[in-house]
Amino acid sequence: MGINSEYKYLQLIVLHIIIGLLVFYFRPLAKIYFFAVVIFFLVRIVVAPPPKKTYEVLKACAYIVGVEVLFRMSDGGVFYEASKYLVILFILFGMFYNGVSGKGYPYFIYLILLVPGVIVASNNIGFDANFRTNVAFVLSGPVCLGISALYCYEKKVTKHQIIDIVKVISFPIISMTVYVYLYTPKLEDVLLGTESNFATSGGFGPNQTSTILGLGMFSLVVRFFLKSPTLLLKIVNASIFVFIAHRAIITFSRGGVFTAIIIIAFFLFSLYKKSHRIQKTQILTTGILLVFIGVATWLYSAQQTGGLIENRYTNKDALGRDKGDVSTGRVDLFLSELEGFMNHPFVGVGASGMKEFRIETRGKGIVSHNEISRVLSEHGLFGVIVILILIIKPLGFRSRNKKSLFFYAFLAFWFATVNHSAMRIAAPGFIYALALLNIQYEKRPLSRKRIISKG
Repeated sequence: MGINSEYKYLQLIVLHIIIGLLVFYFRPLAKIYFFAVVIFFLVRIVVAPPPKKTYEVLKACAYIVGVEVLFRMSDGGVFYEASKYLVILFILFGMFYNGVSGKGYPYFIYLILLVPGVIVASNNIGFDANFRTNVAFVLSGPVCLGISALYCYEKKVTKHQIIDIVKVISFPIISMTVYVYLYTPKLEDVLLGTESNFATSGGFGPNQTSTILGLGMFSLVVRFFLKSPTLLLKIVNASIFVFIAHRAIITFSRGGVFTAIIIIAFFLFSLYKKSHRIQKTQILTTGILLVFIGVATWLYSAQQTGGLIENRYTNKDALGRDKGDVSTGRVDLFLSELEGFMNHPFVGVGASGMKEFRIETRGKGIVSHNEISRVLSEHGLFGVIVILILIIKPLGFRSRNKKSLFFYAFLAFWFATVNHSAMRIAAPGFIYALALLNIQYEKRPLSRKRIISKG
């Protein structure tokens, strides 16, 4: 990283800290921020030269993935699912400019297989405004994944570009972290138990906030290991990591933190395997430092919450009593959705059918936290095929292309997230698609000695 690029990176960090401050203190600016982001990236995509179209499209989507939860907690988006539709819009622009790979056809089949669930739902629920809202809510995530995967499959990007795409995700997450800190200046006023805490999550869903903060932790670790050549950058990236990790922990939502640990481990393992002996020693040394930073952040969070966070992660209540169900009701939802699949194995109960079923039987529409069981119950046999495509296709791709340092981390993020937070946000679908990129590594120039003729 040159001096100019380092300076630009630090400028962007400062800019996004300021954005976080402005959005918190002047909430109407959140909508201006939303439209500014949309216009900025649309212009960049349109004016980019053909060789850089894919790169610009993916950066635009990455930024939207990082900023989605901030838009939701600040009412910045024009509607709740706006960010998923923006990712789809940017991807469609990319398809218009540089098409898709014919080898990605299983993801087209995947999209077609979602249609019967809509037909079943229209027959069971009736086609009204409520139906359209519910179906859009449960299918916008899967459609975002399918279109992103169809576009990304075997698209070529350089190692530098994929690192840059991961970096772009982190910038709006920095803004969100600032917003969340400002939202809860005094933790002792809002810590009442060990449940997921909206007050420490910017007033928004702790599960979604934790997930995006966990993604931010991963992004900063990538930056710390691959793009921090100077002591200043190491200090800056490590410091931001600590601030993000601290806020992720005290959302009291465990899913995002566990997911961050898993994907960071996958990334570091892949990096270690592809490094030579001296680099491996450096990775181990830096990895030990990262563990020390993580433990220190945890201990500070535990002290700050008076031990409540320790109780949360050991499945105890505020008084230290075992709470029994470590899944906080998710296992019951999972089993009920498997039962829905067993009762309707061929076409399922239809998109959003399980939510309607819970309204009828429990009096409230509890939304699934597990995308796998939801797809099975709502799409039946078609759902089985969908899941097989999502698992088998990337593994087949990996068997032919083993270059990417990020493949297992990206795939693990998707799998872990859809199993604790379904597809409420665009992140798991888009990050899954990034695993399908064909990463190109710059060849090192060969140094040849000049042969001087003596004669």
